[in-house]
Amino acid sequence: MEEKEIILKVQDLNIEFHDHLIPETVVYDFNLTLKAGEIVGLVGESGSGKSMSALAVAGLLRRHDMKKTGQILFDGVDLLNCDRKVLRKFQGKEIGMVFQEPMTSLNPVKKIGWQVEESLRIHTQLNKEERYRRVIEALENVELQDPERIVRQYPHELSGGMRQRVMIAAAMICKPRLLIADEPTTALDVTIQAQIVKLLKRLNREEGTAVLFISHDLSLVKRLCSRILVMKSGYVVESGETQQIFYHPGDAYTKKLIEAIPAYEKR
Repeated sequence: MEEKEIILKVQDLNIEFHDHLIPETVVYDFNLTLKAGEIVGLVGESGSGKSMSALAVAGLLRRHDMKKTGQILFDGVDLLNCDRKVLRKFQGKEIGMVFQEPMTSLNPVKKIGWQVEESLRIHTQLNKEERYRRVIEALENVELQDPERIVRQYPHELSGGMRQRVMIAAAMICKPRLLIADEPTTALDVTIQAQIVKLLKRLNREEGTAVLFISHDLSLVKRLCSRILVMKSGYVVESGETQQIFYHPGDAYTKKLIEAIPAYEKR
């Protein structure tokens, strides 16, 4: 079996805030290697540093009162230290991002079709008709019924689950090599959560897209990811294969997370 190529390598990432009297480090010496087509979970409670690490990978930490050190290598390009113009070539095209709450990510006054095609307008030379066809395909690919109607609707006219599928369609429309999903199921009920996890699995299998899945829910991560990194207070306290972490955790904090999972979800 051929060894898959490494597409993302994060080395010694440190993130420090300077918006208080005393600087505060929120991520310490974070390391991650992600191969093409792999699904890796980043788990931890609120404030553990998992979302900060993911936003850094996506190139979305641009605050002036923040110090970032280390390297984020994507295809050999250091996204943490490269020029903004270089970074923009990767965002949306090679790296897609899905956030926790689609209502805050989607523009309430723009129609769905306009928003889903945004990356196509930025990264391709496709004409209006070609972009429309790609949008319809993208909405069909995330299993939304009647995409011709949905493109003409506004975010408030869709359910939470439909909005999250729209966000995934927008993130996947340029067929990125990496999809970062930051708590994409938290605002959804359990049934819809399971559907979104199933959808991400299918997109990974069919498109070969690597997924970095951020969550505080270890049972969800177990169903989706082949490997897990557990974060606490800015540190990765444990990492390894999902089965190993889940059934033979080495760190006391990981054990606590697993103990908190309801028994019926541990099967």
